[in-house]
Amino acid sequence: MKTSFPNLFKLFAAIVVLLTLINPASLFAQNRGTLQGKVVTQKNEPAANVSIGLSGTRIGTSTSDNGDFSFKAPAGSYTIIISYVGVQTVEVPVTVTANQATVVPTITINANLSQLTEVNVIASRSNRFARKVSTDVGKIPLDNLENAQSYTTISSELIKEQQIFSVDEALRNAPGIQKMWDATNRVADGGGYFTLRGFVTQTRLRNGIAGLVTSTIDAVNIDKIEVIKGPSATLFGSTLTSFGGLINRVTKKPYETFGLEVGESVGSYDLNRTTIDLNTPIGSKVAFRLNSAYNYEGSFQNYGKSRTYAIAPSLSIKANDKLSFLLEAEMFYGRNAAKPFFFFYDSPKALGITKVSQLNIDYKNAYSNDDITSYSRSLNYFAQANYKISDKFTSQTVFSNSNSFSNGPSPYYYLVTDARAIGIAAADGITLPDPAGEHNYIYRNDQSTSNSKFGATEIQENINGDFNTGSIRHRFVFGLDYQHQNSHQIYFGNAYGIAPINDPNYDYGSFNKALVDATNAANPLTAANTYPYIYKTNTYSTYMSDVVNLTDRLIASVGLRVDRFENKGNYLLDGTQSTKPYGQTAFSPKFGLIFQPVKDVISLFANFQNGFQNTQVFLDANNLPVTPKVQNATQIEGGVKAALFNGKLNGTISYYDINLTNIIRNVPGSNTAFVQDGTQKSKGFELEVVANPVSAVNIVAGFAYNNSKFTKADADVQGLRPNTAGSPYLANVYVSYRLPQSFVKGLGVGVGGNYASSNKIINSVSQGTFELPSYTLLNASVYLDRPKYRFGLSGNNLTDKHYYTGYTTINPQRLRQFVLSASYKL
Repeated sequence: MKTSFPNLFKLFAAIVVLLTLINPASLFAQNRGTLQGKVVTQKNEPAANVSIGLSGTRIGTSTSDNGDFSFKAPAGSYTIIISYVGVQTVEVPVTVTANQATVVPTITINANLSQLTEVNVIASRSNRFARKVSTDVGKIPLDNLENAQSYTTISSELIKEQQIFSVDEALRNAPGIQKMWDATNRVADGGGYFTLRGFVTQTRLRNGIAGLVTSTIDAVNIDKIEVIKGPSATLFGSTLTSFGGLINRVTKKPYETFGLEVGESVGSYDLNRTTIDLNTPIGSKVAFRLNSAYNYEGSFQNYGKSRTYAIAPSLSIKANDKLSFLLEAEMFYGRNAAKPFFFFYDSPKALGITKVSQLNIDYKNAYSNDDITSYSRSLNYFAQANYKISDKFTSQTVFSNSNSFSNGPSPYYYLVTDARAIGIAAADGITLPDPAGEHNYIYRNDQSTSNSKFGATEIQENINGDFNTGSIRHRFVFGLDYQHQNSHQIYFGNAYGIAPINDPNYDYGSFNKALVDATNAANPLTAANTYPYIYKTNTYSTYMSDVVNLTDRLIASVGLRVDRFENKGNYLLDGTQSTKPYGQTAFSPKFGLIFQPVKDVISLFANFQNGFQNTQVFLDANNLPVTPKVQNATQIEGGVKAALFNGKLNGTISYYDINLTNIIRNVPGSNTAFVQDGTQKSKGFELEVVANPVSAVNIVAGFAYNNSKFTKADADVQGLRPNTAGSPYLANVYVSYRLPQSFVKGLGVGVGGNYASSNKIINSVSQGTFELPSYTLLNASVYLDRPKYRFGLSGNNLTDKHYYTGYTTINPQRLRQFVLSASYKL
């Protein structure tokens, strides 16, 4: 990196130093007493697995299956508050006396049992953005300090305050993750692409299981987003994860009282958004919730538009004291014009360039008419049954079915030398002038999908246990998982000739729907001109994980997955088999260790994580098919997690080292023969802080550094950073200030930003190096949030920064935007 750390990171470092000086005496408060009590529902049923804590702290525990709780806390006065969407706030003042047990009167909450794993018992939610208890990360309810794996949680409170409307945008609040591609809306893989710890990933999980959405994912039904770091195949398998980690979205659930919120947002580029969140009980044992959104947005460029609908109903049913059901659906529909992607037809070395400023790209030009649109549809259905086997064991049975569809064109553009442009135009019967200089033309192309479909079904059974063997506590999960994928994806493309890269007199809108339709009609689909992904796969898995409290300060975890993958063969459009069926078996272990030198305050953690990916049959140097081994990644990670100053400063510092083996690479000198012996290393450092230094201020901040390189590869890329690894340095910060309630109740303001260092999207000996420039973005919001209504104004990219994302591509990003929102609540 040629420049010093950005000002944003300096600000972040200053914040951390300031927080460590606020009240060091409170870190190691030792005069403790015990609090005991019970939490029940309105129907006097035990409220199990409720996370319970004290005023503005993370000191606490979870209720047992009988609703009981008992934990130690520093002497002092506190207020226990249960505060959650749809749950009537309950406040219980308590006083902890040193070396004595205090019995708290029974706490009654107005929530159903299916909701309780998402309820946090907290005090006034002073640290409003801290949501670290998770049931999905370890498939066991665990506090962050008890989990040996690193993860980041982005809460719905933060999403709402920043007026964020999509999961993709919300991920700017997680350290170490960077958007590489906007959603393409293509079937199966059309969602946004991100890089995490040096590897590409997508948002593929919903509540811990498959939930594929092949477009930008609307956040209307999101309760929180979990970015789970590192290889995670032991619990989540290989088809939904990457070696860098995974993104899990946790959705809103029905509750037992009536609630309604209707919202309207308008903003720059003709933004128009309408939302509804409706919840209603149906009798005494059934509750229904509907989250829905309509979203239209134009573009900062001369052409571009996106129109989407999201509908997410959910129904909870309590059959009896032991059995409950949750039924959910997600329906996403969209018709969108493609955002411009610039690929390299000729290499940067051939073009004689190394950076964007050497090109003549018109930042505000879409280069095609926005009547060229594609249609996408994602339909997800979920069913979950929870059964209490005994006081120590529970059963969870989950069914997920995802179906995506896309049809239509998606223009993109090649960067070519002027000599090549003149030659292509001549072949089309067009004479181009031989201009002075270089980089004057683009080669217009399109990649379309033709009524393409992708289906994924997952059935999962989890047996959870929470029991003791002697004095040792076990929190255990045993699971069986079946996944089936059925793909019928048809890709095809056509070329649309040469156009000037920057000519104010050229009619770029002439690349339009009429031209595309006429070209497609003249080139009917055949097996020769299509690129099909037609296949069926089955994956059968079993896994287990046990979190063992060896002492009250020493926690060990162990897990193992056995995975059998079967590919039934790949086929061409005419039904010809292109590759034969094959199968692979993989084993995925994981280990973790936590020591808490100060119980429930500091955790020293270490983990060994494993991930794997199934790979396709390839031809060796003798032109013979080879059944490949799985690609295998192992991670060693260590660090510190903390909940300091009575929970006012929550943070994670970690160092990781990931080694990937069995990469398939070309045999030297051949484009058709391959060998599977490649290796890659990715290591780095991450720092995250979620803080509440004073009562009115909340801070979310992070910093990440990643060093990735090929350690055994073709000579062309040996020792170089992969072009999928993204920027080596990333930073994020957001500071929220809510005015004291005695002034203007509910009035607040927030300001934040993101930094990314330069990104090598082309990086090889033969092609040269091409870097996207570093960028710093500034965002802000102001809002008035009252019990019956909410108003908000936000500004994104306030400095109107021209910046780019991409891997192997150049993708211009949105300029300054203002959004005004209003909602009414019942």
